[in-house]
Amino acid sequence: MAYERELEVALAAAQEAAEILRRHYEGGTQRWEKSEGNPVTAADLESEHAIRARLTVAFPEDALLSEETVSDPGRVRQRRAWIVDPMDGTKEFTQKIPEFAVSIALAEAGEPVVGVIHNPVAGVRVWASRGGGAWRDGERVRVSPVAKLEEAVVIASRTEISKQQFAPYAGWFRELRPVGSIAWKLACIASGEGDLNVSVAPKNEWDVCAGDVLVREAGGVYVAFDGSRRVYNQAKTLIEAGMAAGNPGLVEAFCRRERERAGG
Repeated sequence: MAYERELEVALAAAQEAAEILRRHYEGGTQRWEKSEGNPVTAADLESEHAIRARLTVAFPEDALLSEETVSDPGRVRQRRAWIVDPMDGTKEFTQKIPEFAVSIALAEAGEPVVGVIHNPVAGVRVWASRGGGAWRDGERVRVSPVAKLEEAVVIASRTEISKQQFAPYAGWFRELRPVGSIAWKLACIASGEGDLNVSVAPKNEWDVCAGDVLVREAGGVYVAFDGSRRVYNQAKTLIEAGMAAGNPGLVEAFCRRERERAGG
C-alpha cells in the first residue's frame, strides 16, 4: 500500500497525542489566550511535542507545519510537509464539549496524501492514504449519497451559526447541525455522519488538510465555493475562501446555488 509507513507513524503519533489530550481533558489543564477568543492549553503544547518527536525521528527530511510552532520558512521549497494540528477545537476542549481532535496530514507537492483524525473522548480514529480508501476504526467508510440540498443534513461551526453567518442559506437544507472542530466535522463527513459541511470563516491548512484526504478517499470532494481545491504547504497558510465538503454532486449543487446567490 502506498504511504504505508507514513500512515503507520501518523496513526501512532495521533494515538499518543489523543491519550495526552484525554488525560488533560479529564484531569484539568492550564489555559491561556494566544489572542482574544483564541485559547491555548498545556494539552495543545504537550500533544504537539509528542507528534513532532515521532515525525521528526521517522522522517527527518520532511518539513513540518504546525499551529503551535513557528515553521521553518524553507518548508515551502520542500516536496513533503507534515501539516499538524495537535488539537483542533481547543474551544470545545475547554468547554468540555467532546468534539475536538488530533489532526495529522502529509502533503506531497501540495497534494494531501495521508490523513489521520483522532477524537480522544469519542475514542474514534478516521484515517486515509491516497488510493487506500478511508477507514473509521477499521471499517471502510464513504461519504453520504444524499444528492439534494433540501434533503441534506449540514454540519457546521457553532460559532458561525451563532454569528448568523448561515442566515443567507435559511431554508436551503433539511437540517443545520452544530458540530465542533472543523477537523472533526470533516471526519464525520468522510464517515457519512452528515451529508455536507459548509464553512464560511477563514481556516488554516492545519485545520483541514487531514480532513481533505479523508473526504477525498471516502469518495467526496473538499473545495472552495468556486470549485477550486486547496494546494497545501503554501507560504500563506490561511484559507480565506468558504469551503464545502461532501459527495461531488451535493457539493456542486451547493456551490452552484451559492454562486447564483452571490451574483457570480
